[in-house]
Amino acid sequence: MAIIHTTADSFLEIAARQTPGTPAVMKEALLVSPEGFGLSEQSAADNPYMTTGLPLDLDKASRQHETLVSKLEELGVKTHIFSGIAGQADGVFPNNVFAAAPGRLVIGSMRHPVRRKEAEREDIRAFFSETLGYEIRDLSMEACIAEMTGPLVIDRARNIGFCGMSPRVDETGCALMAEALGLDATLRFDLAEGEYHTNLVLAIAAGELCLVHPGSVPNPFLLKSLRAIYEDRVLLLRESEKNAFAGNCIAATEKDLLFSQKAKNVLREETITALEDWSFRIHFLDVSEFEKAGGSVRCLVAEIF
Repeated sequence: MAIIHTTADSFLEIAARQTPGTPAVMKEALLVSPEGFGLSEQSAADNPYMTTGLPLDLDKASRQHETLVSKLEELGVKTHIFSGIAGQADGVFPNNVFAAAPGRLVIGSMRHPVRRKEAEREDIRAFFSETLGYEIRDLSMEACIAEMTGPLVIDRARNIGFCGMSPRVDETGCALMAEALGLDATLRFDLAEGEYHTNLVLAIAAGELCLVHPGSVPNPFLLKSLRAIYEDRVLLLRESEKNAFAGNCIAATEKDLLFSQKAKNVLREETITALEDWSFRIHFLDVSEFEKAGGSVRCLVAEIF
């Protein structure tokens, strides 16, 4: 089983040895269209970002999803779209269930029964095993909770991970994910009470920078580690920015960052200026229907490496 680090010093001993050079961003993307999309009562029990009580406009959700797909294709990311399935309300967020490393698909072990059905999808399994020729590592059969790149934020360029602990991952799940994805070092830390997925409060962009909300990751050794690795390219998010899904951005290419329109409305000008000064192109997409269900741009995309 993978060695999981719980102190900055031990983690940085390994992380500092990693030399960027492996692919920092996805080569292709997997998305699930919003047929069957809804607001899951089970997910609402521990997802504070969900907005319950509001009706969903499924036609609007379909248009927003198509726009996201078009943007990825425009930026040169080949996309593979799978249909949603009735009864799988959260299926539009495949990154929690399916994560890839070069030549391997890892299937997560979900906390809530409604999401466990997603891990059983034979069409997605067959796509990876038969079409792409990937090995499949199935954590859904393990006695653990491991919601993949929800709790586990990965710097692909350095092959290191940051796993925030919450009810959506346990210690066994953290270790199994790190091992299955072949990470060289993984830092485990607690999220603040009430937070549920690390990818809402921490984003690593193409191995070049990170955005983090310090109040959601109170362990001081996490910020110490981030500053040691990314130096002056650590952008601190305010509470309002975090709550508007600014931490749920994703690098589509090494120079293109996707944020939601909701994030745009609250991002500070100095944050946008810093990103642009570092030669990143910023794209804002309206995914408001999906944000009602507690996920934004990053959650809608399962990366393929």
